[in-house]
Amino acid sequence: MSELKGLLQRVTAALEVTGVPFMIAGSFASTAHGLPRTTQDLDIVIDRSTDSLDALLRALPLEHYYVDADAAREALRRRAMFNAIDQATGWKIDFIIRKNRAFSREEFARRVAMPLLDVHVYVASPEDTIIAKLEWSTQSGGSRRQRRDIAGILATMGANLDRAYLERTGIS
Repeated sequence: MSELKGLLQRVTAALEVTGVPFMIAGSFASTAHGLPRTTQDLDIVIDRSTDSLDALLRALPLEHYYVDADAAREALRRRAMFNAIDQATGWKIDFIIRKNRAFSREEFARRVAMPLLDVHVYVASPEDTIIAKLEWSTQSGGSRRQRRDIAGILATMGANLDRAYLERTGIS
């Protein structure tokens, strides 16, 4: 677990020093708000321009990370995803460019500051993690893993969830 903490510290430091707003999403977010599960990657939603993306790429030196700069720039253009591989740990970091849609803007605005592995980060809110996991589950044909993550958040957060927000987004 200490190698993962080190990776999280290094990556968030690179994001912060380059001024790239971010939030942890995916299974790390569902674990933070729900029940733990294993994963093979770290999903980080980023929100930035070409200049700040180039600064981030410079902050992820090739001697420490494998990242294809052209793929990253194309992901920014398409508002998609690119990844980096941490050579020290072998962990894959999926950098997801925030989509330009109402839900994604609100999801990013609602991110919460919290410690994750004792590292101060921003994490997608539990409600937005539920919504995103439902979307991923639907796109992947009904993923059981996504549904288990949702159930874990519901079981853990229970009455602390913003039910009005979930209902407003069409989930009840």
